[in-house]
Amino acid sequence: MASYLKRLIDTYLNLWAISERHKPLLLRGARQVGKSTAVRELGRKFRYFVEINFERNPEYMALFETNLDVERIIPQMAAICGLPIEDGNTLLFLDEIQACPKAIMALRFFKEDRPALHVIAAGSLLELALQQIPTFGVGRIHSMFMYPMTFDEFLEANNEQLLMQIRNNSTPASPLPDLLHNKLTELFRTYLMVGGMPEAVQRWVDTHDYLQCQEVHNDILISYEDDFPKYNRHVDPILLRLTLHSAAVQVTHKFSYADVGGGYRTEEIKRAVEMLILAGLIIPVTLSSANGLPLGSESNHSFRKMLILDQGIMLRILSLTMDKGREMATHILTSTAADLVNKGPMAEMTAGLELRRYRSPDIRQEMFYWARANRNAQAEIDYLSTYHGNIVPIEIKAGARGGMKSMWIFMREKQLNFGVRSSLENFASLTYIDAEAGNTVRNVTVCPLYALSQLDRLIEETDSWI
Repeated sequence: MASYLKRLIDTYLNLWAISERHKPLLLRGARQVGKSTAVRELGRKFRYFVEINFERNPEYMALFETNLDVERIIPQMAAICGLPIEDGNTLLFLDEIQACPKAIMALRFFKEDRPALHVIAAGSLLELALQQIPTFGVGRIHSMFMYPMTFDEFLEANNEQLLMQIRNNSTPASPLPDLLHNKLTELFRTYLMVGGMPEAVQRWVDTHDYLQCQEVHNDILISYEDDFPKYNRHVDPILLRLTLHSAAVQVTHKFSYADVGGGYRTEEIKRAVEMLILAGLIIPVTLSSANGLPLGSESNHSFRKMLILDQGIMLRILSLTMDKGREMATHILTSTAADLVNKGPMAEMTAGLELRRYRSPDIRQEMFYWARANRNAQAEIDYLSTYHGNIVPIEIKAGARGGMKSMWIFMREKQLNFGVRSSLENFASLTYIDAEAGNTVRNVTVCPLYALSQLDRLIEETDSWI
């Protein structure tokens, strides 16, 4: 039996479990990102662990048909499964809860009538089911959002804890030795191929065989597409497939509905895009004017870039779309570090996924970018982040200071003096004297792509953003 792959969300789940004010927890995320496995691992810390899967055991749905009285449901559930369901001693896990909408509605009553009982619910198409429920207990249920594995989790799975520790102590003033920098660069290159789906990572740990990882990706992609008929009877499954494949081809570029093809109307494609976003298969990055916070207050949903939930899955999609997958895989495996970042979308997409996954899982993380399309001064910042009430521009680019024209334009326009460049370079810092703004000093920290988990620490350790 494979050992458990540690996840970042484990810390948040443990804190929820020991909190005296815990609410029923809704664990949300795409299929096969590891939700059930993480809950089962948490269950090992309880005296009793009761797992009910509504797809595998549909007979449990009948318990919620008469009414939603949890004082009736709990003992009946315990009698059927043959395990005690006790406050403080039992973790009750309701998996694939989207198959039983009344069980979703009952979660609020677990909080009201049995607040000491630990209850977690999860489901692969949960977001779609929640749209069909008028209310499911706002204020009485806590949500956490779970994603595929980060690069740090990938390193942990490959027993690279000592390498992570040295990396986590590195700074622009004290960068990594070349030997360790090169090792992390190659491990990140591997991560681009394997991706973060837990089953694929486990297969890599066991075999170090890319082809076997691709088999896992194929199975996952097929399971996603098999789900399409369940999404919404008003959305054509063929259109959902076309839209997902088009999002992979267009990744990190402004998404064009016209490029989806198939003769569908724009409104139909927009509906398909929203369904795929709800299912967690694509992640939108929305244009923001970025004149202040929150970034969403000046966003324009007519201009969005789309990311695929996992780079390994994206490679498999591309392999089915004009054979671009083989071309992309060759690029990942053979390019220099600079070319890997500057030529091709994989590094930029993975950086966006990393930035999202290291944020708190307690809220749904929105993503933004900035662009200016003036004919003589086009500029774009790949991602916008925030830190202590400040906007932080992040460019995914390798190269010299002179290649950062968009960064300097953005910082000048928004009167910022700190930004981040992320690439497969070592830790470093850059200073730019902006003559057009009265010799203002602007500073950029170079955060390696393999160290995006350390971004907040790097910002904290510099005073140039103040």
